[in-house]
Amino acid sequence: MNVGVVGNPSYRDLPAVLARLGTAAPRLGITLYTESEIATLWPEPRPPAIDPGVPLDCLLTLGGDGTLLRGARLLDGAPTPILGVNFGRVGFLTTATDQTLDWSLDAIVRGAYTTEARRTLQPVIEDERGRRVEEALVLNDVVLHKGGVARVVRLRVAVDGEEVGNYSADGIIVATPTGSTAYSLSAGGPIVVPGVDAIIITAICPHTLGVRPLVVPADRVITVEPLVPHADDIIVSFDGQSSVTLAAGSRLLVRRGERRVQLVRLGPEGYFARMRKKLQWGDLTDRERR
Repeated sequence: MNVGVVGNPSYRDLPAVLARLGTAAPRLGITLYTESEIATLWPEPRPPAIDPGVPLDCLLTLGGDGTLLRGARLLDGAPTPILGVNFGRVGFLTTATDQTLDWSLDAIVRGAYTTEARRTLQPVIEDERGRRVEEALVLNDVVLHKGGVARVVRLRVAVDGEEVGNYSADGIIVATPTGSTAYSLSAGGPIVVPGVDAIIITAICPHTLGVRPLVVPADRVITVEPLVPHADDIIVSFDGQSSVTLAAGSRLLVRRGERRVQLVRLGPEGYFARMRKKLQWGDLTDRERR
């Protein structure tokens, strides 16, 4: 069984966890492969680098949701199941912890797990001549905002070519249901259950009370176009992992991705149980003490 490993090197315990993996892998019949960013943290002999020519049966991400998102970008739509191990605080997308890592690996080898197919988005940058460049698939969101000093940006938003309106805001978030509990939620967007086939459009700090988040069918194409003279120094970020500068006259198009991300789930815990635990949804313990 081929298992790729992606990790966040900022976690000080990561070398110890990698050593545990290196010891457990032969016993479980696992061949490990590593991303280059953490290659030097492994004990000798180090696993070979992840190679597109070697199919992976599972991708193990060691960190938080950001590490899992980076792993999803590395797979770029490949149907490899991702087992997220949470070393951080929330870890809404992850399913295991450092304490359950050995048990989780054993479950993966035995096939005692399920997967959740999560919808992706395909962002496209179109320049003033109509030439298009596809960016990598995103699992959470695409964010358009000002670079440098925080300033208001004016944007024209359209859905399938029909104008929604002009936005005056700090930026705009186009998110999947998976991403609805991330940046979009912090900006006042709704929680959308992952099984809903939808795209969420959320303005960041809109400068009018007349702008509210939108939920549109997933088969629509979202167009975001900066308006002159506010079209300079615009950044487009993808899952908070990478970004590009939007040239003057260019615009952002976002459509449903053709491929999905497969998240490993272990045990009976469902989406709403994770929401209660990770987001403290419906937590009334402070009132119960009175």
